[in-house]
Amino acid sequence: MDLSLITTSTGLDGYKVVKHLGVVRGITVRSRSVVGNFAGGIQSLFGGRLSVYVELCENAREEAYHLLIQHAQAIGANAIIGMRYDANEVMQGITEVLAYGTAVVVEKVAE
Repeated sequence: MDLSLITTSTGLDGYKVVKHLGVVRGITVRSRSVVGNFAGGIQSLFGGRLSVYVELCENAREEAYHLLIQHAQAIGANAIIGMRYDANEVMQGITEVLAYGTAVVVEKVAE
């Protein structure tokens, strides 16, 4: 899938949606290790950016995003519109990250 055909918008400039395939999602559940929590705790004592947690969140979003793309490709999509992220704490220290959107088939519009 061409990553430029994944958008938070409801359409893609220069493309026509020819088929809606439905909602697709990628989900991951992550937690920080005891060592990671310790390092994050130390960082929080000094204030500022908590790189340990930023890395955890970025990795979770990246994994959910790739799972979203795999789901869309598995059902025949070549694009995803209305893409969003959501995150929920499942229990203390364990977070679910969801990437979701609408899988579609698009065709380039003749100019």
